[in-house]
Amino acid sequence: MSDFHAPGGSFSMPMYNKWVPKAVQPWIYLCFAFLFQLSGGMYGGTLAHIMGDNCMIREDVLMIVLCGVVGVNMPFPFLFKFKFRFANKRLLINAALIIAMCNILCTCTENIFVLCVLSYVAGFFKLCGTFECFSNIQLWMTPKRDFAIFFPLLYCVVLGNMSLSPWISLHLAYIFQSWWAMNMVMAIAMLCIAGIVFFLTHDFHIMKPMPLISVDWLGCVLWSAVMIEIIYIFNYGEYYNWWNGEPIRVVAVMLLVTFYFAIRRMRHIRHPYLEPQAWLYKGLIPLFGLFILVELVSSTPKVLQSRFTGMILGFGIMDTSRLYIVEWIGTLCGCLSVMVWVKLLRLKYTRLLQVGMAALLAYEVMMYFSVTPSLDLASLYIPVWCRTFGVAIFFTALTIYLQEMMDFKHFFMGLTMIGLVRNGVVETVCSGMYSLMLRHNITENIVRGVPHDMAQSVMVSVKQLYGATCLIATAVLLVFLVWNIQPVRSTLRRMPYWNVVGRFLRRSPQ
Repeated sequence: MSDFHAPGGSFSMPMYNKWVPKAVQPWIYLCFAFLFQLSGGMYGGTLAHIMGDNCMIREDVLMIVLCGVVGVNMPFPFLFKFKFRFANKRLLINAALIIAMCNILCTCTENIFVLCVLSYVAGFFKLCGTFECFSNIQLWMTPKRDFAIFFPLLYCVVLGNMSLSPWISLHLAYIFQSWWAMNMVMAIAMLCIAGIVFFLTHDFHIMKPMPLISVDWLGCVLWSAVMIEIIYIFNYGEYYNWWNGEPIRVVAVMLLVTFYFAIRRMRHIRHPYLEPQAWLYKGLIPLFGLFILVELVSSTPKVLQSRFTGMILGFGIMDTSRLYIVEWIGTLCGCLSVMVWVKLLRLKYTRLLQVGMAALLAYEVMMYFSVTPSLDLASLYIPVWCRTFGVAIFFTALTIYLQEMMDFKHFFMGLTMIGLVRNGVVETVCSGMYSLMLRHNITENIVRGVPHDMAQSVMVSVKQLYGATCLIATAVLLVFLVWNIQPVRSTLRRMPYWNVVGRFLRRSPQ
């Protein structure tokens, strides 16, 4: 009997046609999830190619890519409502076809607003497809429905593909001499997914389909607008000279208005996109703070490392693409380390976070002492590995901790709430701050009359900011060394069976 219907039942995938071998069924869905995570609207790895071919500035391309990151964050509160309304076959085919369409359309227009919308939509359905795949193989991944196993394996794919996607897109652009090669490859991959699902599966519902009601689409739009407006301010801040630029002032006012209506709607409708109760969990604010600190420490590569490797060392994008593979290896090591630490060793979360912060600090310290004009690229492998190892530990461990802290009713809302911090927003804020401070330090070094040319001034400024970040990371590590917490519960809770979740949603007042 299917695990969808009987607690304790054996793993099965009843949506497959009977002639499909059972041994390959979960592997097919795992490959689907991998491809969904590779997909997007525009790909950051081809940023330089897009700028050249479409005559866009760097900030425009980053804005389009970050809209896709925002799109990935927003479906969480809707995922189960989609799952209990539509058949698995329909969900996967629709997600794949929409992503394929977005990839193709992105190659047909140069309108930045249209590209931002397409990137957002592609990100939205990217998560929908990934969730549908993983939700159907969860008992294959962890027969005991253990989040301490499920999340590390999930993040191996999710965080790992954040490094693989730019590496693949960059090399495809080099081979085919066009930035839209990745778009075409992913469109073909999505069409293949749709075709395979169409021929190998049939319509299957976990239970009687539920009506798609109590879905706060406007709330989703408002919170998405809040994230995008914050990203806009700090992405274009340097370009428009911050508050001296009229667009920045206009968007800042729009942000205040949008945030007001988002909060007002959340407090005054029956089924808001994010429920007020979800913000009241004890420990949620410190969790936000931890994610902000991690983003602050780990955002230096976006500004400092890229300026150092490009302007000082003179490496091209194909040279530095090797660092993506190092990042991927570090991510896998970090995710699997969390599973070993939490599940097998059963040690404290605090000690695990100390290891993660120590790895992030090691990156900053090694980079501080590596800022020299004659460094070879291989010398960056260990620092980059340490950074991604630490980031993977933080993201995976804190997501498990979030699941332990929040009721399952609010957990998926919590993922979106945490995403308001980690999915592009704080990263862009920190990158904007580093860009501002870097420009300030370069100008100050030149004005002081120090006998440096521009390249030397940039190198000195990069070293100064790495040093400041080292001090911040050291202070945070010291806090972790004196902070001692246990898991929220002595026994990590299990994820519920989906039919149990469905019955809960059915009983919920509409």
